[in-house]
Amino acid sequence: MIRTPLRPLARILRAREAGENPDAIEAENRAQRHAVIQEKARDSARSRLFFMSCAFALAFCTVGFKMGVLASSQPSEPRVQTTGAQIISQRADITDRQGRVLATNLLTQSLYAHPQQMVDPDRAASELVRVFPDLDIERLRKDFTGKRSFVWIKKKISPEQMQAVHDIGEPGLLFGPREMRLYPNGNIAAHILGGATFGKEGVASAEVVGVAGVEKAFDHWLRDPANDGAPLTLSLDLTVQAAMEEVLSNGMKVMNAKGATGILMEVKTGEIVAMASLPDFDPNDRPRPLLKGDPSDSPLFNRAVQGQYELGSTFKIFPVAQAIDLKLVSPTTMINAKAPMKIGKYLINEFRGHNYGTLSVTDIIVKSSNVGTVRVAQLLGAERQRDFLEKLGFFEPTPIEMSEAPTGKPLVPKRWPAVTSATVAFGHGLAASPLHLASAYATVANGGKRVVPTLIHGRNQRGGEQVLSPEAAHIAVQMLRQVVVRGSGRSANVEGYEVAGKTGTADKPRPSGGYYGNKVVSTFASVFPASDPQYVLVLSLDEPSTKGPGGESRTAGATSAPVAAEVIRRVAPLLGLRPTTETKLPMVERPLPDRLKLVSN
Repeated sequence: MIRTPLRPLARILRAREAGENPDAIEAENRAQRHAVIQEKARDSARSRLFFMSCAFALAFCTVGFKMGVLASSQPSEPRVQTTGAQIISQRADITDRQGRVLATNLLTQSLYAHPQQMVDPDRAASELVRVFPDLDIERLRKDFTGKRSFVWIKKKISPEQMQAVHDIGEPGLLFGPREMRLYPNGNIAAHILGGATFGKEGVASAEVVGVAGVEKAFDHWLRDPANDGAPLTLSLDLTVQAAMEEVLSNGMKVMNAKGATGILMEVKTGEIVAMASLPDFDPNDRPRPLLKGDPSDSPLFNRAVQGQYELGSTFKIFPVAQAIDLKLVSPTTMINAKAPMKIGKYLINEFRGHNYGTLSVTDIIVKSSNVGTVRVAQLLGAERQRDFLEKLGFFEPTPIEMSEAPTGKPLVPKRWPAVTSATVAFGHGLAASPLHLASAYATVANGGKRVVPTLIHGRNQRGGEQVLSPEAAHIAVQMLRQVVVRGSGRSANVEGYEVAGKTGTADKPRPSGGYYGNKVVSTFASVFPASDPQYVLVLSLDEPSTKGPGGESRTAGATSAPVAAEVIRRVAPLLGLRPTTETKLPMVERPLPDRLKLVSN
């Protein structure tokens, strides 16, 4: 930049010639220079002020926008994370409906080693094997004397084990605090709870995550700090669950069964009060899953939810109840049940070669007639039969709150010809879980209104679809009562509790096709009390066999029914049910007028 001189020579000379003061010229030029400098300073200040104003406005808008976003979002607490893997939040407890603890957290210690800090690695390895016999001494010596700087030894140890390690006196053996999941009741409700393990972990902390059951299904909820430590309250009753498991275990041994399962459900709410599968396991020491062979051989297999069984004659009440609802038959309608019955190239026979001739609809259920049930199903037609079973929930997995639920999808025939309609009517050709059966029986006992099973206590369920009229549902329950009073379920009759139910014995299918000749799944599905249904109990035994006066028997009436009776006898008082005296005589068959229609094909 070229600056104007304060005393330009030409003007100075002219001023002197004119007799003017040259200093005035310098003062004038200096004033002009200062004016220019001040104007530039003002322009610079204006620019800085403008940019500062823009920056402030932008920051204000950004903060305002962020506040708006936060105001419109769901409230949640941030999860604290620091260097290393550590517990994100304390895992909430799981309790039964009475608040008794089923799963909780326990502060424990982990054990690890810094081999480079060890004084005597060989001695440390030998002493550790004395404390933990499951450790491999050669592996420990190799790890302790190699180049590794860190070695995990045990992820969780007891206080006694911690003291024993302290007594070794090895400075290279170190401890880290962490929380572990504890199941104080051991094996009780093992399949429902599932179990937990460590996720992200470090030497000073570890994340506890669910691996199965409700622990996995509600993993996010149990770890959410926004719940403020509130427990997950299940519908189970610990006392009832323990009693049922004890009876089921003893019954499984007495009946020489491979496995067993039992489900006790509230009729009105669908809440599961107790659900057991045997053999079971201790979730504190969860076994490894089987990698080959039959999944049901593993104690981890939940027969109540994952098992897919042909449930035999327990299905017979469904076509009969539907036919009564559609007014195709009544309880006293006579049906041609003469055996054998031919459908295409197939013959339908009765159990043990019976030939009942003509039976009332009630006696079809009481005597468990295959042919009679098929005759009733034929009145319905395959399409209506299929639609009704679908409404009862037999075509989809149960929506129970367990991670294993999706694996329990029923095996439904792709085609539904006449022979399939016949076999499904008496419980063959469609394989479903015992929980499906319990839900369907609860629907019948609930006045025909669909019941959905749940493991959460107090969950307000909307009224389900009315799949059966209350009148037809009531008649169906009374028919089931007759099965216990004078039919195949007599061994399940518990005086004072009006047990209504149906036995079902189904041959087990071979993996290669066909059925075993001496292996069955026996099931007893029941409702009690019949006059005012409150609970449904479904009990199944896998490959039972018992010896009686008539020789060896595998039928549900001789195996699962008496075990179910003992369960009801034990748990009914715990449920607050008082034994009553029936004021009405059991429904019996009376001679029918000649005008009653004889249903036949």
